[in-house]
Amino acid sequence: MGAHPSETNHLVNTSAMQDDLATLQRETFDYFVHEANPANGLILDKTEANWPASIAATGLALASYPVGVERGFMTRSAAAERTLATLRFFWNSPQGPEPDATGYHGFYYHFLDMQTGRRAWQCELSTIDSTFLLAGMLAAGQYFDADTEAETEIRSLAEVLYHRADWRWAQDGGETVTHGWTPEHGFLKYRWEGYDEALLLYVLGLGSPTHPLPKSSYTAWTATFRWEHCYGYDYLYAGPLFIHQLSHVWIDFRGLQDAFMRSKKSDYFENSRRATYVHQRYAADNPRGFEGYGEHCWGITASEGPGPSTLKLNGIERRFEGYVGRGVPYGPDDGTLAPWSVAASLPFAPEIVRPAISFCIHQAKLKAANAYGFKAAFNPTHPGASGNAFGWWVSPWHFGLNEGPVVLMIENDRSDLLWRLMRSCRYIRSGLQRAGFEGGWLRELEPGSTPAA
Repeated sequence: MGAHPSETNHLVNTSAMQDDLATLQRETFDYFVHEANPANGLILDKTEANWPASIAATGLALASYPVGVERGFMTRSAAAERTLATLRFFWNSPQGPEPDATGYHGFYYHFLDMQTGRRAWQCELSTIDSTFLLAGMLAAGQYFDADTEAETEIRSLAEVLYHRADWRWAQDGGETVTHGWTPEHGFLKYRWEGYDEALLLYVLGLGSPTHPLPKSSYTAWTATFRWEHCYGYDYLYAGPLFIHQLSHVWIDFRGLQDAFMRSKKSDYFENSRRATYVHQRYAADNPRGFEGYGEHCWGITASEGPGPSTLKLNGIERRFEGYVGRGVPYGPDDGTLAPWSVAASLPFAPEIVRPAISFCIHQAKLKAANAYGFKAAFNPTHPGASGNAFGWWVSPWHFGLNEGPVVLMIENDRSDLLWRLMRSCRYIRSGLQRAGFEGGWLRELEPGSTPAA
């Protein structure tokens, strides 16, 4: 399923590839236009019937609306109206220990009823999903800078909603931050430890002017990191590809170094580049012998799958999983790939991502007849339902959490839009500096520095 190297170079450089990316971005953006409740701004987590909203998807939508305006997908006034409805909803929604509230201590429940905005499914108050929501609010506050009544209110609400989050409460007396809390059982036993998507969480927590995390919390988090050597690369290990992407959707880590990365003579952006290559090399190596894997067909991350089930295929008993955090190189790996996770690596390694996106669109036909770009996942080893058009399993759903990184990372690769917005946010700058980051674009903020050309 691979291409000759000369074909790869052709794929990387053609205007057809630019057209493919523009179309993919536009179609993916439509998820946030249509899978929403305009009255409260909430965004559907998943396109399955009777599904609730996701606060992370809602945060990604808030960050994506500026892309929509800049690319002509929606008007500035429509984007401001949708953004303002979202921020007003969260500001006015019930905060408290009641089991049917929307949030507590400035954080919000992972899933909310699309209509009422109240907690769904007895889910947890999620610190990481609240982080993505608050980051989306801050991005909106940076983008909507006009001296109009609506945009002034957007900026004001973004600030007070961010200020309300009580990060110290979320530590529950420990150094690191807990995953969340429920009214029924209190704080979850799990904490944000080990390299994961919480890089953004700690930056926002450290940058808070009202309830900041202590600097020691960041030191405690980085003390749990694992540096590994894999497929010829030395890198900070995390198995699922999304971990190497989600914080980078918001923050431009090129050249920025904290104490950990200074000690490794690297940075988190370079680390994500290496991780992207590790994922591609793993797929080309294909140690478990799954169908389809190759240099242009990869992308293992947390995703939906065809299981849970066990099938005997070509004399081999295969165990397939449902929604799990698939990872490289240690697994779990059941042959399920997520094309959105390839697109979200575009800024890190465009030379291998562009051919893979082209493969997913043109050879695997993973965008055909889909309203919102790529479906969530596919598995060429699993036969799927009988009579399906692909001949293998393809997820029937779209997820808001997958759509946002595609829109935003394509845009960061094209124009740095979200990165520029967040560079101008004083809370992001403060959080990075309190975490010990230096260099990169932060250097331009140092006294006596000369702005980069």
